[in-house]
Amino acid sequence: MKRARLDATDWRILRELQAWGRITNVELARRVGISAPPCLRRMRALEEAGIVKGFTALCDDKALGFDVTAFAMVGLHSQAEADLIAFEERARSSPIVRDCYMLSGEIDFLLRCVAPDLSTFQDFIIHELTAAPNVASVKTSLVIRASKQAPGVPVELVEDVGA
Repeated sequence: MKRARLDATDWRILRELQAWGRITNVELARRVGISAPPCLRRMRALEEAGIVKGFTALCDDKALGFDVTAFAMVGLHSQAEADLIAFEERARSSPIVRDCYMLSGEIDFLLRCVAPDLSTFQDFIIHELTAAPNVASVKTSLVIRASKQAPGVPVELVEDVGA
């Protein structure tokens, strides 16, 4: 995929949107130093280009009763493209799997899983994940504490080098 050409104002818009997704267009324009109509045009252009994919609320898992976050490292018997796609579809269909990454190296997939309790997570691992076709191995690690969770991309790195 070709990298988008963005100017400094576009990068400022993205930084503010990642930090404050519910910001009004008027406030966004004020923060980035332009008037509201061009700010809205730029926002729409970023969305149409697929750079801004959408907006979502970040929920507190513990406050909602989801006490278990864990990572599952999955190895497959076969890495044929059809088998990889089938596993990705299985991961996408599970509500417990929140993120799924295909990796290079010893592990084929890394899954971030969120469950209300340990029993639910264990049932998922035993009855859905390890029982899935083509799954050779599953290793899990429970999250003790999240020290940093930063959604999005580090737009500050691009701005620092003179966007």
